[in-house]
Amino acid sequence: MKIGMVIEHAENSETGVTASYTEIREMAKAAESNGLDSIWVFDHLLFRFKEGKTDGIWECWTLLSALAELTKRVELGTLVLCNPFRNPALLAKMAHTLDEVSNGRLILGIGAGWHEPEFDAFGFPFDKRVGRLEESLQILQPLLKGKTVDFSGDYYSAQNCEIVPPSPRSDGIPLLMGAFQPRMLRLTAQYADMWNTVWLGKPDALKERIDAIHAVCDKVGRDKTTLKITAGISVAFPDLGDPTPFAQEPLSGTAEEIAEAFRGYEALGTEHLIMQLTPFSLTAVSRIAEAIKLYRG
Repeated sequence: MKIGMVIEHAENSETGVTASYTEIREMAKAAESNGLDSIWVFDHLLFRFKEGKTDGIWECWTLLSALAELTKRVELGTLVLCNPFRNPALLAKMAHTLDEVSNGRLILGIGAGWHEPEFDAFGFPFDKRVGRLEESLQILQPLLKGKTVDFSGDYYSAQNCEIVPPSPRSDGIPLLMGAFQPRMLRLTAQYADMWNTVWLGKPDALKERIDAIHAVCDKVGRDKTTLKITAGISVAFPDLGDPTPFAQEPLSGTAEEIAEAFRGYEALGTEHLIMQLTPFSLTAVSRIAEAIKLYRG
């Protein structure tokens, strides 16, 4: 099982501090040197959870492009891109270029989006998000695989569109989707190479979610063994600082306890684990590195 981590690039809502690129690049270098398999970025433009307060975040594609040049081995993923922010054909062009820059290390994650304030602030439509994504996938997915697209819909069109030059990978760029609801699960089963579910702590809750996506695969005629399972987990180190995990009950404990949880995720069929470390620090990365070594024996 591959193990990666999210690179924190959003403002800390409590301290008001946003990591500089110098700090971000050091964390990415630490992830690669400590044996992690991937690094991931979120796709948001701003956060407004409290009236009168805006929390910031660096734009993910620009950041990922820089990290592609910085790193040599780790895979580079988006968790996940917000579909309405980018035209799907242009996004495919961007993806093939970044895959060239990174020598075939991109995992393109995409979703419908959910945080309405950023849509309003930047002028993107918030309505019909799943409908827009369904059309987008009919353009994006084949273009990622090196095919030519002729498509005209209510929201997007691409006529005689192809990506030249293509990605260095003969099988194209893997497409990841995060999904919970029935319609999104169906789109995942129809179009994605990888499925992601978040945010978890211990592996107990994963089986029910896997059963749900496998049932949808059966319903649409997809061989469920061809859809890779990925899971996002929160890992907290309370002694290093106040944790701000996404999961209500984050994974925590000794290196061996964390390694045992990794084994539990692998036993359920997880092929790629994506961690959100809290607090986000070089010390936390070194602790995770110890757990990964124990997990891999």
